[in-house]
Amino acid sequence: MTKRNWGFLLGGLLVALLLAGVVSNYASSHPDGLDSSLLTGCTVNADGEITGGSCPAQRAEDHELADSPLADYGIRGIDNRFLSTGLSGVLGVLLTFALGGGLFWLARRRGPAGTDPAGTGTDPAGRDTGPAGHDADPADAGQGAARAGSAG
Repeated sequence: MTKRNWGFLLGGLLVALLLAGVVSNYASSHPDGLDSSLLTGCTVNADGEITGGSCPAQRAEDHELADSPLADYGIRGIDNRFLSTGLSGVLGVLLTFALGGGLFWLARRRGPAGTDPAGTGTDPAGRDTGPAGHDADPADAGQGAARAGSAG
């Protein structure tokens, strides 16, 4: 990977960390479309609590992971909401980056055995692979020289 690619990758990671750690605290606290549609048919007070009517949100239950350390866009045990949300976002970005990077590392393209992916002209055993990473065949060496001599 070139130095320029590393800079681009690290720049993108820093932007994602900034967005997750700071800007995420300014996201809307109003319910999105799905939450709003689940409240259709119910009356709701100013605090968002259901006070009457009948709607699908009344049958909602806590998620299985509601007691997990990163539930509700924060970190359990940190009382400062701004810090809790920011750290939760940063941790999520780092975990996603590590997982994605690991998957790309595992799936990266590799040449067939015996080729020269680095372009050094040798295979892993140190044998000459010739130009462009193709195995050099000693029997072809004379033919190549003969063609080069006849072309001049």
